[in-house]
Amino acid sequence: MRFTRDDRLLFIGDSVTDTGRDRQDPASLGDGYVRMIAEALPSPATVVNKGVNGHRVHDLEARWATDVLALTPAVVSVLIGINDTWRRYDRGLLSPVPEFEASLDRVLTLTEERCGATLFVMTPFLLPARPEQEAWFEDLTPRIDAVLRTATAHGATVVRTDLALARAAEVHGAAAIAPDGVHPSPLGHRVLARTWLAAAAGERGSERGSTSSERL
Repeated sequence: MRFTRDDRLLFIGDSVTDTGRDRQDPASLGDGYVRMIAEALPSPATVVNKGVNGHRVHDLEARWATDVLALTPAVVSVLIGINDTWRRYDRGLLSPVPEFEASLDRVLTLTEERCGATLFVMTPFLLPARPEQEAWFEDLTPRIDAVLRTATAHGATVVRTDLALARAAEVHGAAAIAPDGVHPSPLGHRVLARTWLAAAAGERGSERGSTSSERL
């Protein structure tokens, strides 16, 4: 997939997407995978970061009209779900998987209907840094399955960040990829960016780099 100067690529999600962006500056991309993707694209395009720390899927749905639809993007990339799991274990806030899936389905449907945007859906991930995080997979695994079902139903390009980061952790160690299990290191963000670019290029894995992914 190639992008043109007129294309607007919008990335939305939680802190993994946010990565310290300046909310007062629409051009601010943060310091993570979104910036890396923007810098690696072989053709010019407008890249927008709409990640917000701590958000769950219902937070995304609440701001979808203003943060996504109003900007009429050509491409929308969504990464959400880990906070829907995390809040269950640290605050007792439940995000039942059927409700999560329905919310994700609604925002993707709206995007198709209002913008006709090309959709990318990135899977949430976890690289346990503490023993108690192992229990999170009870909630996260069915949530990943829900993300995959919804993405497939909408014909979205699926970006298997969970698999790519797990492979990277086997090589470098989990702490080198996501020190707290959730938030990627710079190396982890490079893996995310390479995986997204590989998916955009129609490749099956992040190691078979296109010209853009080789820049990372």
